Amino acid sequence: MSLNDPIGDLITRIRNAQMRNKPKVSSPGSKLRQSVLEVLKTEGYIRGYASVEHTGGRSELEIELKYFDGEPVIREISRVSKPGRRVYAKKDRLPRVLGGLGTAILSTSIGVITTRQAAERGVGGEVLAFVW
Repeated sequence: MSLNDPIGDLITRIRNAQMRNKPKVSSPGSKLRQSVLEVLKTEGYIRGYASVEHTGGRSELEIELKYFDGEPVIREISRVSKPGRRVYAKKDRLPRVLGGLGTAILSTSIGVITTRQAAERGVGGEVLAFVW
């Protein structure tokens, strides 16, 4: 199966699993997906993730979702930059999600980071997703 938007696929899998109150969800493994999951984990939106190796060299990411009082911690997660329409942000015009209450995930020259980290380091990049 050819997949054009791996981050969009990851976000959709997380959103669908949370609508069904699933404790875990799996996704095909890649370095970019793992970087996005690391940001979600450090920001407290998911419990964690683990990479599982299968036969044939195929890897899969097992994502543990996080709930508080039976409600998902991630209220909304949306893809911003898409394969047909890329969205970039300069270092002096970084997006703010819900007035700073949410998180924007950026792909920069130093890796996948949040806008808060990008502002501290003075870099811009491609806006991958908004989370709150």
